[in-house]
Amino acid sequence: MLTNARWRRSSYSNANGGECVEITEDFPGVVPVRDSKRPQGPVLLVPTAAWDTFVKSLGR
Repeated sequence: MLTNARWRRSSYSNANGGECVEITEDFPGVVPVRDSKRPQGPVLLVPTAAWDTFVKSLGR
């Protein structure tokens, strides 16, 4: 399912491989999230509504 996903990192991520997550927005209803340092590792599937609430809570 996620083989062809287009992952993106936060614009706040540094070039040194700092602590960062990647997301893809290609899947209706969920936002897949993974650790950028372990791209082959597990992926969390966060419901879109929960992701939107999380992002809004960051003050963006």
